[in-house]
Amino acid sequence: MLNGHQIPLVGTLLAFVTFIVLLSTGSGFGLAIAVFIMWMGSLVLASSKPPELPARKKQRPFTSANMKPLIERASTPLLVTENNTIASANRAARSILGKHIVGQDPRLVFRQPAAIELINRGRNGSATARGLVRRRDIWQLNVQTIDSGLAVLELINKTGEADISRAHTDFVANASHELRTPLASIIGYVETLSEGDEKLDTKTSQKFLGTIQREATRMQNLVNDLMSLSRVEAEKHDQPEDPINLSAIIERAARDAAGSERADRLILVLKKELSIKGNRQQIEQLVRNLVENAFKYGYDDTPVVAELALGRADHARLTVTDQGDGISPQHIPHLTRRFYRTDPGRSRASGGTGLGLAIVKHIVERHRGHLDIESEVGKGTSIIVRIPLASANTDLDADTKGKDDGDDTQTNADNHAPSLPSSKAV
Repeated sequence: MLNGHQIPLVGTLLAFVTFIVLLSTGSGFGLAIAVFIMWMGSLVLASSKPPELPARKKQRPFTSANMKPLIERASTPLLVTENNTIASANRAARSILGKHIVGQDPRLVFRQPAAIELINRGRNGSATARGLVRRRDIWQLNVQTIDSGLAVLELINKTGEADISRAHTDFVANASHELRTPLASIIGYVETLSEGDEKLDTKTSQKFLGTIQREATRMQNLVNDLMSLSRVEAEKHDQPEDPINLSAIIERAARDAAGSERADRLILVLKKELSIKGNRQQIEQLVRNLVENAFKYGYDDTPVVAELALGRADHARLTVTDQGDGISPQHIPHLTRRFYRTDPGRSRASGGTGLGLAIVKHIVERHRGHLDIESEVGKGTSIIVRIPLASANTDLDADTKGKDDGDDTQTNADNHAPSLPSSKAV
């Protein structure tokens, strides 16, 4: 034994014999002793025990207590249940369900047959729970069992997806309805004319042809507005970079919208030095839509005022004002929704598609601006558009960025909420 190592006896004898043989054959004492030392060293190393690895700590089993710090800061609402009792809930879950849920039976918290059935099964799975926070909320409940009596419940909000799907469905339904109405008129009058009834005089025929032309024009306007809306929505997150002279564009677009027959009723008050980073065609379309609406819903022989001025926080402020019936307060938050009309009959009779303000809203959002509507019943309406100047900081507003395309609520200059009716006139 050498320093605690058990050296094999046979190996030691062989090393000694080799040492003697090397000496006797005249190999030299140095070589013999070197071989002997190497041989003995290898025997010592071979007989040594390997170093002991530190003992692994025994893994603690999952408990509701040691899982609490793991889930607390997760952005997804998570609950840990133990023996059908909520043992812990993270911050996200407490914010939507309340602090009182800890210690309760999860089946009493969700109160949904599908969710209760899933929890009772005690196995992994998912279910849909509705109305947990608000009446139309839709949540997906996922259950992941860990061991006997312990499980993690995850809540995933599906409300946004459902809202987008519903908005798309409503849009298709509304667009189909808007197209079906003029198509029915066109087909009916064409069938009447094609019958070749001799009793149909020239005056009646001309009347029918005028109706066909009017309805066909309405369909053409609707298709053009749908295409414009689609293009604007596709580019909504691409901020324009080209500087443009705003006053020159507004003057040209407003005069085009007024036409020669209404030019004397158009009043322009334009500050000349203002320029923005924008898309020239979209700004022209924005102005035309606002001016056309003002003439359409203002009283006959009353002026329409388009004013461009320097607004607060380095914004250009465009205000288009009419003198008409005005808009009731309950309608204002919905005016930028697709196909929304306060007076459907009047709008259709005047050739409106119900998409004008929806297009305006998306153009304003693309230019990082804000849209306000102020109106007083019996006095008229002012629509205010604020767009950052070319020299201003035009970073995308946090409330506008990522905004749901299906969300057609009104934009406000300060908080993206609809403006209240105002008695101010420009």
